[in-house]
Amino acid sequence: MTTLAEQLRAENLGKVLENEPLKHYTTLKIGGPADLFFEPDSTDSLKKAMRYIKDSGVPFRAIGRGSNLLVSDEGIEGVVIKLGDGLDELVQNGDEFTVGGGYSIVKLATVLSRQGYSGLEFSAGIPGSVGGAVFMNAGAHGSDMSKILKKALVLMPDGELKWYTNEEMEFSYRTSILQKTGGICVEAVLVLEKGDRETIMAELKKNKDYRRNTQPWNHPCCGSVFRNPLPNYAGQLIESSGLKGTTVGGAQISDMHANFIVNTGDAKAADVLGLISLIKKKIKELHNIDIETEVEIIGRKS
Repeated sequence: MTTLAEQLRAENLGKVLENEPLKHYTTLKIGGPADLFFEPDSTDSLKKAMRYIKDSGVPFRAIGRGSNLLVSDEGIEGVVIKLGDGLDELVQNGDEFTVGGGYSIVKLATVLSRQGYSGLEFSAGIPGSVGGAVFMNAGAHGSDMSKILKKALVLMPDGELKWYTNEEMEFSYRTSILQKTGGICVEAVLVLEKGDRETIMAELKKNKDYRRNTQPWNHPCCGSVFRNPLPNYAGQLIESSGLKGTTVGGAQISDMHANFIVNTGDAKAADVLGLISLIKKKIKELHNIDIETEVEIIGRKS
């Protein structure tokens, strides 16, 4: 791993750190070390780095702004690629916007809504990146990324770049083909509609206020922990099971929204996993429903 780190540093492709704790890069503030942490300073740097990573034969995975992630206490083997400031470009061509995978989805919604472009109002308050939002088909308030994505530029596990059309992304509820292929969305082309700026901004504010008033973002958390087993809602099932406020170690099922697990200060991944296991078991017993996690659980097993 040291050899790979030296190669990446020699090429001056971005930030390279060894044994870097990932709790600094997740919204849950939980996570053991990455063997090698790499934050490219551009798409070209990422492409060059992938040649070295591929040749080294070590595993890799990408993260954005660290929401929707639970990283194990033992950390992650291989290379963690963070899509950050180097992949946050924004280029407009009419009603099409080419956006870097590291661009904040909240910031994007705010910037483009102020310009009178509609389509991103649903994402108000979602604390992730554009690349992560495409990967998960992030959504809320009756819309999601599949409604506005024209195509995505994806870095494949073999190091090649490939464009995926909306249809090829195989979008469904909180799912895309990238979860199967392991591809990294480094760029997205979104199509938005020009509308009344005041109306769009009002809708954005309404959605942002709703999140602020109903979700516990005043504590470190990862967002919704479970997918909604429609027509049921995960939060309602957890609350009706009497689990709201339950704690394991430093992790707690939120008193504000039962589909959120918060870090009360010193939580470990094992604590969160304990609560996830408890929730699954209880909902199966009381409701005969197999509930699935929305949060992506990654890293070494203990």
